[in-house]
Amino acid sequence: MSKLLIDADFIVYKCCAACETEIDYGEDVIFVTSNFSDAYKAVTNEISNLQSIFGDFVKPTLFFSDTKNFRKKISPEYKGHRNRKKPCGYRRVIRNLELQYDVIIMPWLEADDAMGIYATQFPGNIIVSPDKDMRQIPGKLYNLEDTTTITPEEGAQWHLIQTLAGDQTDGYSGVPGIGVKRAETLFNKEGYSWATVVKAFTDKGLTEEDALLNARLARILTIDDYDTKSKDPILWTPEESYAADSGTGLQDASD
Repeated sequence: MSKLLIDADFIVYKCCAACETEIDYGEDVIFVTSNFSDAYKAVTNEISNLQSIFGDFVKPTLFFSDTKNFRKKISPEYKGHRNRKKPCGYRRVIRNLELQYDVIIMPWLEADDAMGIYATQFPGNIIVSPDKDMRQIPGKLYNLEDTTTITPEEGAQWHLIQTLAGDQTDGYSGVPGIGVKRAETLFNKEGYSWATVVKAFTDKGLTEEDALLNARLARILTIDDYDTKSKDPILWTPEESYAADSGTGLQDASD
């Protein structure tokens, strides 16, 4: 049976936030309350709706981010502006979901990474996430609008595009003045290679070390980037001749 690998972080956050109510007692006292039953029902309804899209032959597996993040070890600024409080009931909803569904939380990893590892270790499932980062992972991706099948080459190329373009919301800047469109144009002209990435960085007065840091922050982990014995991420380190359009060493998770 195929599985829906669901990025449940955003679902639970959205539903819990929608069920919050602010009570203003005047002066300096404001309470925020939530109806847990309403929040939990909203989450399970979202999951059921996703199942209905693909039929009863798919089984949902819910992925959540750990409270610790390995990327902060290599860049303390990573998602540094996202230290906002979780909405009321967030943790309680997750605890109750663990009683009803298969829930996966991997130490030090974001939900994206856990999905990437699972999808490449056990091919043939469907990732459900609105996050553009998941375009790095080969296989089927449902972005809440369309279902696409991503080849290993397309996934590797998207990783390099994000390395150049950066992601301000996640706290890594890429190459100044280069966004997704300019990155695609550059790669189509010069080739999807590590050499192209390094040249783009050095042309702006940056270093190969800067390029590598951005590439590691941008990369969504696959089973090849994870030590299953020690439970540690393996930081991405490309060979000098690495090319994302050659097909060499790229993993296929679409079977």
